[in-house]
Amino acid sequence: MIVHLIDGTYELFRHFYGLRRFNKGNDKPMGAVVGVLHGILEKIEKGATHIGVATDHVIESFRNKLWSDYKTGAGIDPVLFAQFHPLEEALALMGVVVWPMIELEADDALASAAHLAAADRAVEKVCIWTPDKDLAQCVQEDRVVQMDSRAKVIRDADAIVKKFGVIPILIPDYLALVGDSADGYPGISGIGKTGAARLLNQYGPIESFPKAVLGTQHEKALLFKRIATLKTDEQLFKNVAELRWPGPTPAFADFATKIGEPALVKRATAAAREFIQPI
Repeated sequence: MIVHLIDGTYELFRHFYGLRRFNKGNDKPMGAVVGVLHGILEKIEKGATHIGVATDHVIESFRNKLWSDYKTGAGIDPVLFAQFHPLEEALALMGVVVWPMIELEADDALASAAHLAAADRAVEKVCIWTPDKDLAQCVQEDRVVQMDSRAKVIRDADAIVKKFGVIPILIPDYLALVGDSADGYPGISGIGKTGAARLLNQYGPIESFPKAVLGTQHEKALLFKRIATLKTDEQLFKNVAELRWPGPTPAFADFATKIGEPALVKRATAAAREFIQPI
């Protein structure tokens, strides 16, 4: 089987700002939620059977305690922010496993789910649907891959090396050195992408660097690595079978009607009838 792990927060942002290009600021209250649900149903119609979606139930995480400038929910458009929790409700009602994260982030849930799924011999491949460079650290050869629908590419381990210059396991070290403006930490001054890759390929992880390489910035680099390293030990499920899509719940029809999108019910019901096979 193939396991599909989806970054719900990213998808919500993507659909919200995608719609913004056409609606001239006249946002539908649940427009992005509807877009995400249709996107997941499209994956099911194309053969996806085992799906999990991770969301940021609260934007802040333990990383905010490690670095005061780490990303927060400040500045998120109120119309978008108001769709975070309804998305989680909608996914559950549509029968999709959803992991709303508190203290940890959606990325941590994706990393943990990928780790659990990859350990199951019945799983042929794990597809992580997000372009977020943090998730590159989870890639394992061609078995756990990163699906970047924005760039329309599938990244296995070789593709990660080609893109960043380092193997997947060194991505946290790489991000610690170059920084991540989206997440709010600056990296180490004087070290760019090329220099970071060169150092990591020469010495290995930051812990193995001779002290003279980073000097007084060594401890800061280790802190940023801790921030960049995703958690993989959250026990999100006991068996991959829990991710099998069973079809929409009876309550999904009421939800879809409430948000003015009855087409979701028709599509989900048709998908369940056509694609769900008896266990």
